[in-house]
Amino acid sequence: MIELTEQAIDFHNLTESVRDNAAGAVVLFLGTVREFTGGVQTAWLGYEAYPEMARASMAQLENEVRAKFTVTKVAISHRFGKLELGDVSVAIAVSSPHRAQAFDAGRWLIDTLKERVPIWKKEHYSDGREEWQHPGLPTETLCKDNDR
Repeated sequence: MIELTEQAIDFHNLTESVRDNAAGAVVLFLGTVREFTGGVQTAWLGYEAYPEMARASMAQLENEVRAKFTVTKVAISHRFGKLELGDVSVAIAVSSPHRAQAFDAGRWLIDTLKERVPIWKKEHYSDGREEWQHPGLPTETLCKDNDR
């Protein structure tokens, strides 16, 4: 299951969608909007996406994770639009016969999604500043560069 949505992610249903009698493990990853990034207070986040390209990239990741790991089912959901503190921005659920495979597949999926899927995040800070975040650079580097 691949989903790109402006609505709140129903992570319970996402988790249930990967449960299967052949799977002994289900792993769920939730990415949430945190209050501080590199010591700077976040007010809210804005996510923008090129929907057709993002869905195609996420489907490609699903194909790749199935080729790299022993997984039973996979579900990926990412939000776009305005997200408040605590909101779930991304959810990944993976089922597998064994827990190590499920954990490894879930970690690979979130790390690779952040690198390759065309979804962009803009931090809106409580002091009024805004900053696009690049997934390939550490947050601390971005905040320090922005202070120059």
